[in-house]
Amino acid sequence: MAGTEQTTRERILAHGLDLLSEVGLSGVTLGVLAENVGMSKSGLFAHFRSKDAVQIALLQQMARTANAVVVAPAMQRPPGLARLTTLVEGWLGWTTRAGLRGGCPVAAALFELDDVDGEVRDEVVAMEARWRGLLSQLTREAMDEGALRPDLDIEQFVWEFCGLYLSHHASHRFLRDPQAEARALRAFAALVDRSRPNSSSKETHS
Repeated sequence: MAGTEQTTRERILAHGLDLLSEVGLSGVTLGVLAENVGMSKSGLFAHFRSKDAVQIALLQQMARTANAVVVAPAMQRPPGLARLTTLVEGWLGWTTRAGLRGGCPVAAALFELDDVDGEVRDEVVAMEARWRGLLSQLTREAMDEGALRPDLDIEQFVWEFCGLYLSHHASHRFLRDPQAEARALRAFAALVDRSRPNSSSKETHS
């Protein structure tokens, strides 16, 4: 019985993540998800006791999926710029490679939940903090390997890096710009070039 329940839960999460990537958090309710999965709302309620519980479980499923598609391949590369670059290349448009119909749920949630408090927002905030922590770690590794200058402002580098990703998300998903990925990769290359030890550009601080 436990195995069957686990299989059902996995099926719900797989269908639900695909739905989440298309309609965002506000579009994922118990009723909509039950219809999408092909089960009754009461049957779904046996696995998830509230809409928030469903949404948090789907966000956690998204993190596991993104880890397999984006993070794991990057961590197979040597520490340094090669690892960071592989992560960037895997991050851009990762949902397509993961077989999802829509875009990145967290990128959408950053705007969807910006003025909303609650457990779901707290989960997204924690996920974003962990992600930026990983980016900071890989940036530090690239500095230690000598690919980036030793006095680089890591927080500023990651801030620009994340802004680049959100610009790609908007261009790719909303504007449907076929050049979105190429432009994002050029922007990342320019950011790296400005951050190399032989770069003549200076960090600016307010």
